[in-house]
Amino acid sequence: MRRTARLLLRGGVLLGLLVALGPLQVARAEPTEPVGGTRSGTAGSVATPPSPASPPFSRSTLGQPETAQAVRITIALTVLALLPALLVSMTSFLRIIIVLSMLRHAMGMNETPPNTVLTGLALFMTLFTMSPVLQSVNEQALQPFMAGKLSVERGVEVGMAPLREFMVRQTREQDLALVVELSKAKPPRNMDDISNVQLIPAFMLSELRAAFQIGFVVFLPFLLIDLVVSSILMALGMMMMPPTTVSLPLKILMFVLIDGWSLLLRALVGSFH
Repeated sequence: MRRTARLLLRGGVLLGLLVALGPLQVARAEPTEPVGGTRSGTAGSVATPPSPASPPFSRSTLGQPETAQAVRITIALTVLALLPALLVSMTSFLRIIIVLSMLRHAMGMNETPPNTVLTGLALFMTLFTMSPVLQSVNEQALQPFMAGKLSVERGVEVGMAPLREFMVRQTREQDLALVVELSKAKPPRNMDDISNVQLIPAFMLSELRAAFQIGFVVFLPFLLIDLVVSSILMALGMMMMPPTTVSLPLKILMFVLIDGWSLLLRALVGSFH
């Protein structure tokens, strides 16, 4: 993912430079009459002064609309390069991926499902939970900015409003007060006084807490199966047999019978306010 982000950033910078330098072409010089040429309809030859050379870069050829479009494309590609960091720190992806990872460890399978499968599932769940927020950002900020109706500063301010509203709904007051105290900032009077530098880490702390709470509930039934299997093996005198050899198939069977994936994903999506 980091390699892909670097490639996107380099490609965005290169594309921006190419688009920006495209309009800056040398204007063709107008043809001039030779010195000492004759004018038609005159009795004698009259020397015509040389026409001034056309400037290599005319103001009409600077292509201001094209240059502004190139800047917008470069900014958009830079945002795409920073998308992984924004995805982890400002969306529901953090809570979902942690719960799915804890489920894998609770079942005793450290490599199944693979990281790619869990990440893809978490991305789709994030898309479902964040779709109203992303739609608002697209309609209020991204499309007007790409159309040239909003400046960069105004576009960022308008685009952050739906994200801030989402993060405020998921953030606990205790975590927000902790971050404000650690940053040694003045106590805010309302939510508008809280900067993004303070809101984002508070949101991440709240997401970690919620993810661990859900993960604890997920761990309990699997822990119970491990205890029962270990007790039975001890009672039968099979102390040399690893309990995971027996408990792992039982965990998988129980998870499939209760339709665990549907229950877990439904609970995850419903846990967001």
